[in-house]
Amino acid sequence: MKILDHLEEWLIATLMGAATVITFIAVLHRYLSGLPIPGLQDWLISLNTSWAQELCIFMFIWMAKFGAAYGVRCGIHVGVDVLVNRVSPQWRSRLVVVALLAGALFTITIGTLGAYLIWHLAPDQTSEVLEWPMRYVYLAIPLGSYLMCFRFLQVMVQFLRTGDLPKHDPGHVEGLDEEIAKAQEA
Repeated sequence: MKILDHLEEWLIATLMGAATVITFIAVLHRYLSGLPIPGLQDWLISLNTSWAQELCIFMFIWMAKFGAAYGVRCGIHVGVDVLVNRVSPQWRSRLVVVALLAGALFTITIGTLGAYLIWHLAPDQTSEVLEWPMRYVYLAIPLGSYLMCFRFLQVMVQFLRTGDLPKHDPGHVEGLDEEIAKAQEA
């Protein structure tokens, strides 16, 4: 399971970095092609960067789906826990398990409907500018949803074993504890 430990972070960081570079290049192209420099202006205008916006939109769709799975794993995904926090401790653990199972059921349903959509999508349906088959874009729905379902079940198993839910600490920096321990040993 080590490969899945940081899958979301790797994918989100890669997509975010690529989208930033693509957007920067497209904006730079737009402004530089407006400069009245003979030769350079003609060459820049001949380059087509109209695809950049559509590609970045697709990348953000993928980031959102995998970001939701990351949120479940780390305990930062939005949850409705008003009722869970108001019941007695004996009912709380039961409601937490029910809520996690409901999340898993919902995401597996969305993933299955997404897979159904892709399976029944017309093969000639392509994106407007890039002309990519839309099934590659929509593939984010089942992949992200199934990963999110897996994360709900993973959190549930952890909760049943330890009684703890993942808790996000905005002040925590990954790896800093090890650095502090190394510095104190020296």
